Amino acid sequence: MVDVIKKGALLLMNQKCYDNYFLDYNFLDVPCFKALLSKGLGIAIIAGSVLVKVPQVLKILNSKSGDGINLLGVMLDLLAITFHMSYNFMNGYPFSSWGDNTFLALQTVAIAALVLFFGGRKLQSFLFLIAYAALLYVLNSGLTTMKVLLTIQSCNIPILLVGKLSQALTNYKAGSTGQLSAATVIMMFAGSLARIFTSIQETGDQMIIITFCASTFANGVILAQLLYYWDKPVPGAAKKEAAKVKKPKSKKDD
Repeated sequence: MVDVIKKGALLLMNQKCYDNYFLDYNFLDVPCFKALLSKGLGIAIIAGSVLVKVPQVLKILNSKSGDGINLLGVMLDLLAITFHMSYNFMNGYPFSSWGDNTFLALQTVAIAALVLFFGGRKLQSFLFLIAYAALLYVLNSGLTTMKVLLTIQSCNIPILLVGKLSQALTNYKAGSTGQLSAATVIMMFAGSLARIFTSIQETGDQMIIITFCASTFANGVILAQLLYYWDKPVPGAAKKEAAKVKKPKSKKDD
């Protein structure tokens, strides 16, 4: 039983911290606490990422529409997530520091494909999935050098900002956040904020840390819009609703 507990604990901390906590009973060790907190946050973020964009996917499926969702923004967001995931994977960084990107990528692919599909571009939706699978292979099979991956990762910040802020611009022009899911927006903001801390603790990679700072800012802008437009009527919604309930006039008898 003790061995099982030890193996489980060592998944969250190194041997030194294990000895501090369980042998020396030194619970005030700050570096070990920060490392444990970072690891715990990383695992929690990965667990949350499994469902973080599912509300958005379900909202599109239920409405059979991608209205209000900026496809360019989704595509750029997907590129940023994919480049970040590949850079971390090929560098051999701990899965707890980037594993959420795996699930975010899958869900973002689903969102992009659904927006294309319900937008009447079914063939493009299928071709997009094939092209993305090919991109994953090229980035993660060793065909792409680390130098190129580093360059791509450095491009993540402008890609991410343009992608997220293009969605913000779409929201501003529409005067609404459309089919954006509140749950997804909130979780994306919280996750990127927490990732700043875990990246500092587990990788120390300045490029990754700056990327998450930019991501937090961009997600914060969209969250602020979500709150601002929350109780505001969608422009044109009243007219559309009136058109639906309006009954055709009956013909008068001769």
